[in-house]
Amino acid sequence: MSAPEQKITEISKSENKNPARSSLADKIVFLKNEAGGNWLPAIYQNKVRTLRTRSFRLDVPEKENNAEIQYTLLGVELKIGNQRITCPDLAAARFLQVFARIGVSEVAIPYDITKISVLADELESAWQRQLLFLEQSTENASPQARSRLRSALVKELRREIAEIGAGSLMPHFNQNTKQRKS
Repeated sequence: MSAPEQKITEISKSENKNPARSSLADKIVFLKNEAGGNWLPAIYQNKVRTLRTRSFRLDVPEKENNAEIQYTLLGVELKIGNQRITCPDLAAARFLQVFARIGVSEVAIPYDITKISVLADELESAWQRQLLFLEQSTENASPQARSRLRSALVKELRREIAEIGAGSLMPHFNQNTKQRKS
């Protein structure tokens, strides 16, 4: 048996064990490949975690959440269920909203506030693209199958972001204040 035939046999054997799981996993892999560089965890790892960041704890349930940005007399708040998180500005609220939606409890946020707005745009676009790919790939599926796939997608996004981690509570600063000799 040649190598490609053996691989096909192995895949079909694994599908026979639990076809529902393998098809969900295959669809998630398809969505990940379709997204390419716009995969939410890839953006988080390559564009957020490479910056100087600080860790931020959201304390949200590990599920898909409805996160709303609200404007109050005291500023901007992110409302997740009954919980409200005060945010310093709209950009930070938009940034955190993406992670609150997928139920990530701890996330890295850039220390440089000028970078947050651009990253929030990219993360929101990636999230919307994922939902669009999900809808396109499940056009003919039942509502239950769509719901299972969406739940599996959110779980995979949350798992990959948790693997990348949130980093330290405070960023590291270069403490070297030595004066140059003239």
